[in-house]
Amino acid sequence: MDRAPLDAGRLRAALGPRWASVSVVQQTSSTNADLLAAAAAGAADRTLLAAEVQLAGRGRFDRVWSSPRGAGLTVSFLLRPAAPTATWGWLPLLAGVALAATLRDAVGVPAVLKWPNDVLGPGGKLAGILVQAGSGAAVVGVGLNVSTTAEELPVGTASSLVLAGAADVDRTELLAAYATALDRWARRWDEAGGDAGRCGLADAYSGLCDTLGRQVRVTLGGGAALEGRAEAVAAGGALMLRTAAGVRTVSAGDVEHLRPA
Repeated sequence: MDRAPLDAGRLRAALGPRWASVSVVQQTSSTNADLLAAAAAGAADRTLLAAEVQLAGRGRFDRVWSSPRGAGLTVSFLLRPAAPTATWGWLPLLAGVALAATLRDAVGVPAVLKWPNDVLGPGGKLAGILVQAGSGAAVVGVGLNVSTTAEELPVGTASSLVLAGAADVDRTELLAAYATALDRWARRWDEAGGDAGRCGLADAYSGLCDTLGRQVRVTLGGGAALEGRAEAVAAGGALMLRTAAGVRTVSAGDVEHLRPA
């Protein structure tokens, strides 16, 4: 299978001056860890780091994220939002909206979102998002399966763009399109002071979220679980869950869809 490497020069040219730094490395332990360290050293807003291989990539709950060389996009974005930190819970949702819309527009895959940080397509999970904060910055990490074959996928619930019907995806073009969409949404959200309703993010997320309207089970930290109907997303990005005991607000958890919306 032909898996052309990411072209850093072409990526920088496509993104232009909106991005302060754009780098592609062949291998690293974790792009998120690298950018958190860079943030502590004063790295600028709109710093992008992509790696062809991650040796210690992680998702939420410290789950391993792995991908064969050249088969996906493993990338992190350093943002320094002016919006209040109390609103930063919207950042994984914002990153998901930008990615799902990019996949729909750029490669024709009908991607949807699972609260709070998964991007789903025909056949399963296409991408995961992990946002970490430190040194006044938010680092948005994304792992997307592009040309990964069924045999290369780590779990049976995962999928890839090629398995979803997208052929001959140019990863450099796709990353440029995604970074542009992420920048656009982050700028709108920031200019609205983190108000997801005022900038249109809340409506965009609701329109793409496959979790809302479903019966779900949410596993919380420590193994406790809640079941109920996912009704809405609260002001800070939390999930509003109607349970038998009333409405609960869930700020973090692992969601399982139990029945179709």
